[in-house]
Amino acid sequence: MLDYSTPMQSSPFSAKLKLRSVMSVVASRSGLITAGALTCFLSLPVCAQQADSNPPPVVVQPGAPGQPTRTLPSSTRATLPPRSPKDVEFMQGMIMHHAQAVEMTALMSSHTENKNLRLLGARISQSQSDEMKFMKRWLETRGESVSPPMTRMPGMDMPGHDMSSHHHMSMPGMLTPKQMDALEKARGAEFDQLFLTGMIQHHNGALIMVKDLFDTAGAGQDAELFNFATDVDSGQRAEIKIMQTMLGEKPVEEKR
Repeated sequence: MLDYSTPMQSSPFSAKLKLRSVMSVVASRSGLITAGALTCFLSLPVCAQQADSNPPPVVVQPGAPGQPTRTLPSSTRATLPPRSPKDVEFMQGMIMHHAQAVEMTALMSSHTENKNLRLLGARISQSQSDEMKFMKRWLETRGESVSPPMTRMPGMDMPGHDMSSHHHMSMPGMLTPKQMDALEKARGAEFDQLFLTGMIQHHNGALIMVKDLFDTAGAGQDAELFNFATDVDSGQRAEIKIMQTMLGEKPVEEKR
């Protein structure tokens, strides 16, 4: 009778077969790894050659009307377009111009309960604050001062003389110190009336500044400046019509 409690012993022959099987598997795997590594190694020069064969980027400059385009060297770098002194003057002046409009809208929270007027004021404040940031960035990128140069005039050195008032008065549409003082003192319906008439005056002044820019030879050619100035023109014309309607007036189409 067989005793199943005693484990059977493996023969030397079966042990050799197992060892050979293990060695065959290892050898085959090693061969696959070696072949894969060799393939990657041989493909490296081909990849490098393909990378080196990529042509440099082509830079094309459109020609003037009726003129052919030009192919520029790949090392060509973009440069800012030329600007005229009038461009810089316009941006510096419009920053100060916008600043007064923002100052006017800041009075609304304590001077009027007119919801429609408050909404309009918030719109003007937001848009002109954003435009001021753009104008400052435009000037700084070109190495220009954000503030216009002070023009020396007789009497400016007198004590207590406000030099900035001359710049305010020299720009179209700016409210005088007397007008600003009256606006600050007014409340309710009186404030609404003064604000609307004052802001219409202010916006019309901005339209004059834009027209003056484009009427100057060589000015307004910068793409960013051109787009900005035309946006100011169209935006402020639209707001003038809104304010004229709020005053009960028939909107007047301004001449361009």
